[in-house]
Amino acid sequence: MTEQTRTAHTQTELPDIALSPDSADPALQPRLVVTDLDGSLLDHHSYDFSPAAPWLARLKQLGVPVIPVTSKTRAELISLREALGLTATPFVAENGAVIGLPPGWCHARLDRPGSGLDGVVVKHTGVDVGFIRARLNVWRKRLGVRFTRMSELDITQVMALTGLDEPRAKAARKREGSEPLIWEDDEAALANFRLALEGDGLTLTQGGRFWHVMGKASDKGSAVDWLVKRFTALRGRAPLSLGLGDGPNDISMLDAVDQAVVIKGCHDLTVTPTNTALYRTKETGPTGWAEGVAHWWGRDDRRLAAVLSQQPETA
Repeated sequence: MTEQTRTAHTQTELPDIALSPDSADPALQPRLVVTDLDGSLLDHHSYDFSPAAPWLARLKQLGVPVIPVTSKTRAELISLREALGLTATPFVAENGAVIGLPPGWCHARLDRPGSGLDGVVVKHTGVDVGFIRARLNVWRKRLGVRFTRMSELDITQVMALTGLDEPRAKAARKREGSEPLIWEDDEAALANFRLALEGDGLTLTQGGRFWHVMGKASDKGSAVDWLVKRFTALRGRAPLSLGLGDGPNDISMLDAVDQAVVIKGCHDLTVTPTNTALYRTKETGPTGWAEGVAHWWGRDDRRLAAVLSQQPETA
């Protein structure tokens, strides 16, 4: 067990404590970033993140965890987390259906050791993808609605729709708790379809490219709430949380954080969080991501560095 893991396990056994009065200054709180990937930290078309790289490096230096919260699968995130330098932080996959915890975020008594190739402890918050696909087939036939599930597309079609290469397109099809689909019917049919899914305990959310069907208890906001509580247990203090996203499926996440950023999208979808601490960027993708982080945290960066340099690291 690494020193970081031992420290984290020791900290989880400490009782939660009330924030001290000086925590009214945001720069004195530990911090946490949760972020969408496609169209946010990653460019919608090229998947490049270089405009955001300086802020990613700065946050890592300061010990601020940056947590991907995405519609992508766990299989897709294995290589992406390495490329982004985020292998020591948790992740949320499939819009909240899957939470992955690296060793430093695990509770010694509550979490079994990770057995996957990525070395994380995986928590499934919803229902199995097999149940979802079976119910989708039932409702498509019963309601006579038109849609195509991702699992019904061949790899060439997935590559054409997403711009992914073949290995990443195959990883995108390895679903655990959600099923993306292409809606091919009208709005009235969509409303009836949504109601039918709710009767099965399922929900429908819109992403940048696909609609996503998952368990009703599985959404980005619920996953972020869970991770904030775990962070608080590890640190003994609640973090100041910042969330960034560009799509309707990010709304629950943006409403679950202290400060939110809606990144200008490469689409015409409406993104309307109710969070009052909200900033909308002028730029898209990772350039907008960097703009959003700088808007909230750029001005107190020196104080942030001074405070965080004295705090234990969880990132």
